Amino acid sequence: MNSGVKVLAESTDLRSVPSEFSFVNEPTGSNSDSIPIIDFSSLTSGNPDQRSKVIQELGKACEEWGFFVLVNHGISETLMKATIEGALEFFDLPEEDKQKYEAKHVSDPIKYGRGSAITTSDKKIFLWRDFIKSYVHPEFHYPDKPQNFREIIFEYAKRSRFDFNLSYKELFAANYYPPCPQPDQAIGLPPHTDHGLLTFLIHNGVTGLQIQHNGKWFNTNSPQNSILVNTADQLEIFSNGRYKSVKHRAVVNNQATRISVVIPNGPAPEAIVGPASPLVQRDGRPLYRPFKYIEYVETQLSNTVDGKVNLDYAKIQDN
Repeated sequence: MNSGVKVLAESTDLRSVPSEFSFVNEPTGSNSDSIPIIDFSSLTSGNPDQRSKVIQELGKACEEWGFFVLVNHGISETLMKATIEGALEFFDLPEEDKQKYEAKHVSDPIKYGRGSAITTSDKKIFLWRDFIKSYVHPEFHYPDKPQNFREIIFEYAKRSRFDFNLSYKELFAANYYPPCPQPDQAIGLPPHTDHGLLTFLIHNGVTGLQIQHNGKWFNTNSPQNSILVNTADQLEIFSNGRYKSVKHRAVVNNQATRISVVIPNGPAPEAIVGPASPLVQRDGRPLYRPFKYIEYVETQLSNTVDGKVNLDYAKIQDN
């Protein structure tokens, strides 16, 4: 595309979705008010009973849903709001300021995408989304505009960081989903799973994230100042299949722009990943083979976006 989806959506004569964006969504169920809520303050509580209870709740959420809502996480509402506003300011920059970060290679430390194309099982489609991505750990990269965006990204990423006691990489990603004249004929992000460990998401109050649970698609609702967290592929592999990396997607609407900020993390590129040995001993056998994390990522990028293609590839098949 010569211009981004933002520019396209702002065209006064746009009445329908261009054919290259055409995507038919599976039907959506109702809102899901059952996504587990995890109180982070209880995880750090000095009360052992309270801490034990929330650890059990967290394990159950990862096993049954692969998603949970994190509250009382210690990140200020002011910082979360500034992060969303900073992302919006970036997308409002002139195109020439953003184009210098246009993605040329998957390993680029900063990548700007405008209606990027993906390949599904039967065709190539463009997504109703612009994005900016930058690696923020262990090395910190950032776009030089807008002013103060560097400080905001640095602080938010630092406050979102978990101590995994291993070498890992962390990404900051902001997504811009403008109003779409035919939201049922386009997609922000098609069904997929994330290839890392955990993914943390906040948004500007406009819903659009949907998850698949028990074979049905549900809208996600999250309280103000909360963080949506999903377990990703490497956590399913590490847990030997106990924790679930579930399909999710980003749908669009015809009323309001949606902004989401995502912090996904994953092992270092050269790290060998596989099921944890104690869990293999417990289960009697590994369900996934070990491999370098970079190999897993490259395989996912070369495959079609159809959900769990990569996890199926990593599974040890029964003879």
